[in-house]
Amino acid sequence: MKKQSFLFLIGGILSLIIAMGIGRFAYTPILPIMQKDLSFSNTVAGYIASSNYAGYLLGAILAGAIPLKKYRVIILKISLIISILTTAIMGLTYSHFIWYVLRFLSGVSSAYVLVLASGIVLDKLAAINKTSWSGLFYGGVGLGICLSSLFIPSLNHLYQWEGTWIGLAVVSAILSIFVWLWLDEASNVVELKNKENNFAVVPPTKWLLWLIIAYGLEGLGYIVTGTFIVSIAEKTPSFHNDATLVWMMVGLAAIPSCLIWSILAKKWGFVKSLVLAMALQSLGMAMPAFWVSKTSFIISALLFGATFMGITTLATTLGRQINPSNSSRTIGILTAIFAIGQLIGPILSGVLSSFTHNFNTALIGASSVVLIGAALLVNGIQFERKSYAKDEGYTC
Repeated sequence: MKKQSFLFLIGGILSLIIAMGIGRFAYTPILPIMQKDLSFSNTVAGYIASSNYAGYLLGAILAGAIPLKKYRVIILKISLIISILTTAIMGLTYSHFIWYVLRFLSGVSSAYVLVLASGIVLDKLAAINKTSWSGLFYGGVGLGICLSSLFIPSLNHLYQWEGTWIGLAVVSAILSIFVWLWLDEASNVVELKNKENNFAVVPPTKWLLWLIIAYGLEGLGYIVTGTFIVSIAEKTPSFHNDATLVWMMVGLAAIPSCLIWSILAKKWGFVKSLVLAMALQSLGMAMPAFWVSKTSFIISALLFGATFMGITTLATTLGRQINPSNSSRTIGILTAIFAIGQLIGPILSGVLSSFTHNFNTALIGASSVVLIGAALLVNGIQFERKSYAKDEGYTC
């Protein structure tokens, strides 16, 4: 059973690599290459990004609202196919409108994959008493970012930006074979009967509202760096056509981050860990606005990579533990509010940057929003203190 569980986890990780690390986030390092060749504005770049996040919002709402318990794996696999196809077709057209449609559909599919894979994998991990492995699962996004960063410079050199999209789709298609083989929910049912309610004592259900609001603010703030950091680096004298290095740093930091934050949550509590992660992210986001150098961008990228998926890990795992009876719905609500924030972020920052001719205002504003979100969560630490006082034997 141990090997089967391990392969199941790898299947979940690969699904995140395909739909999130590549399908959703490859746009960030490819964007400056496309802008260089096609000369479209930051405003257009923001609209393309936001069309993806609008799709992500719709996907999150649908995945959370429609009961899919019996069909989670099938719909997840269909969503992966859509993600791969939309990535490939991005390299076959020059129409802004078609890009908007493709990125919208890619957003829908990536939200379905994240929500459904999270529900499937977290349920499975709870069933086998390995909730702390959630950090390994969410590390798939960082792996996908790192993987795409390794391929993009060579693909661009050989085939330009068009071939870069198509090449990444081919890589995704190869990885999807293993998802088909290994991600099977059949074994979940039996084990879940034996391992129910194996969760930490967490804040009460009514506190979920604070988590939802803070996670929405995180979506609004983080996406400015998540969309434009490579473009910002590319425009500075510090980088000479090697700004993809910044995105690679994001991916490298993201790979172990989810596991590290899961371990910290076990020691300190989820809420306290979330507050710290968001505060560190806020610091890293603002850094390039005050200190323009290769070092500042790398530190900013490392702080961003070390926190953005860690925050998702902490928030979704905490949300599931607060409301374990309907994990997909809770994760869907969190993902939806997050998506509303990230839909607004790129449009605001794109317009602001076009108006001010730099991203400093957008970066400082986004950093402030994330910091406010962290401040809203502070009131939840009191519940964890009570939890630890009552239940010193808690294990994650």
